[in-house]
Amino acid sequence: MTLTLIKVPVNALEAFVFRAFKAMGMSDDDAKMCTNGLMQSELHCHPGQGQGVGGLLGYHRRIINGWYTLNAPFEIVKESPALALVDAHNGPGSIASQRAMKLAVEKAKISGIGTVIVRNSTHFGSSAVHARIALDHDCIGIAMTNAGPEMAAWGGASGVVGTNPWGLAAPTGGAFPIVLDVALTTAGKGMMRWYEREGKKMPLDWALTPEGNETDEPAAAMLGALLGIGQYKGFGLAMLTDVLTGVLSGGGFGLVPYSNPAKLDVAHTFFALDIDWFMPIAVFKQRMDDFIQQIKSTKLRPGFTEILVPGEIDYRREQARRRDGTRLDAEIFDKLQALAAELKIDFPFEREVAGD
Repeated sequence: MTLTLIKVPVNALEAFVFRAFKAMGMSDDDAKMCTNGLMQSELHCHPGQGQGVGGLLGYHRRIINGWYTLNAPFEIVKESPALALVDAHNGPGSIASQRAMKLAVEKAKISGIGTVIVRNSTHFGSSAVHARIALDHDCIGIAMTNAGPEMAAWGGASGVVGTNPWGLAAPTGGAFPIVLDVALTTAGKGMMRWYEREGKKMPLDWALTPEGNETDEPAAAMLGALLGIGQYKGFGLAMLTDVLTGVLSGGGFGLVPYSNPAKLDVAHTFFALDIDWFMPIAVFKQRMDDFIQQIKSTKLRPGFTEILVPGEIDYRREQARRRDGTRLDAEIFDKLQALAAELKIDFPFEREVAGD
């Protein structure tokens, strides 16, 4: 079964998301940051990945249940010229994370590298949103977070660490930066749910049944644990991500994040490297362009027509969606329309089904 997608103009959608956050009680600045996070994900991600403006529904649920601290303080617990430890006070993770990366950039401009670790936070959205902030300041950005225990240890049958995604961003002299945005599981439950709704089998290396068996049945896998990228390698990376976020910060790790919906206890870590400390930015961008050209000039495998570098698909998606409109899952579209009615704000979109 092919899922129905609704075509929505990007500028109007962005304005709607901002109005919705304001109606939920956010300040202008916080609403802008949360809108930025959701819209970047909307423009770059596949609808089945669970990112994008559908995240409004989760924000609203947490706010009406009192599970967020709106206008939460961004408390710097301890800092040095290159380091900072921040307490997010259970506020929206996207807000704390965007502020944290900006702080990491400020420290990188002083010390060459800036590191900011955040504890007592919540879901921060797409990791690339925060890594990209460094690009505006001629820095390389790295963002990572822990998450709820959905991934099994290699050889284990139940979840013990999160998808623990990373975002890494580096500037180039071309039309788009190099941006890698990856979870450390082979896939997430959003894509599994998408396959289930389409009536498709999924790859066997995505997840386990509750008994610990590999499965290509999304319905069974939704009840079990996810598998790491590269088998034991993905689990190892996820475990060490928990060390660099939750363990080191004094926050939650392993089985703790997401165990209490009123206090998710998520931790994030952000690095910014000032390129100018190493070389002039123009030299770095030329070296990056040369590297990309080397990669794209290599011999193609059978069945491939080109080689893409990290961030290239995201760039093409964004250009197409800004030109032609983004495509919302019809279920998300209907829920956003209902949310608009509940918030008493305008929902200025027609139910225009997108073509292929």
